[in-house]
Amino acid sequence: MEIATSARPVLITGAGKRIGLALAQHFLDRQQPVIISYRTRYAAVDALEQAGAICLFGDFSTNDGIEQFANAVKQQCSGLRAVLHNASAWLPESPALSPADTLTAMLQIHVNAPYLLNHYLEPLLRGHGHASADIIHFTDYVVERGSDKHIAYAASKAALDNMTRSFARKLAPEVKVNAIAPAMIMFNEHDDVQYRKDALNKSLMKIAPGEQEIIALVDYLFSSQYVTGRTHAVDGGRPLR
Repeated sequence: MEIATSARPVLITGAGKRIGLALAQHFLDRQQPVIISYRTRYAAVDALEQAGAICLFGDFSTNDGIEQFANAVKQQCSGLRAVLHNASAWLPESPALSPADTLTAMLQIHVNAPYLLNHYLEPLLRGHGHASADIIHFTDYVVERGSDKHIAYAASKAALDNMTRSFARKLAPEVKVNAIAPAMIMFNEHDDVQYRKDALNKSLMKIAPGEQEIIALVDYLFSSQYVTGRTHAVDGGRPLR
């Protein structure tokens, strides 16, 4: 087992399931301190806490909630190794919710929350040396392609993608800021056979690779002394189909 060389925690937002959960488990396995945010207290959150993670409730639906979460993080540590903005919501345009409310909700979670947290937590990321801290924004393949059913979602992820470059300029050379844009990393349990077949056919590689692809990329970005301000696609060659 590789032992973490830094006692500064990695902060992962929305780490109660899927990729966020896998990343939290990965870092805990390496004895890297971890702080996570959760809004719903899944059983996995209890398991992470038992494994040593600091699990903090975070309501990112309001700016006050975002600030309260940042203050809670500051009470837990004096420095951060990284902030991984994984918290997300996949809200389609629907008659059940007005377009204005849909857009507001998507911008709140994908733009306001990372923007404010980056500012609030900047003092915890700085002061540790050249390229010694990371911010990673999790965006989406649809940033390039767009989406007719998730217009507000795609637009908000595009804004987050753009912020990657702006924060990279602001925080260099102490903090590297990158984005990861995944597509079809892993299925949900309820996805049926036909959906899985159709989804796999959209990429050149024709597999759902699992969370290890993301973990490997995060490890690479952490180890780099030079890569910043870039978006890293993990999409199996979808744009080439």
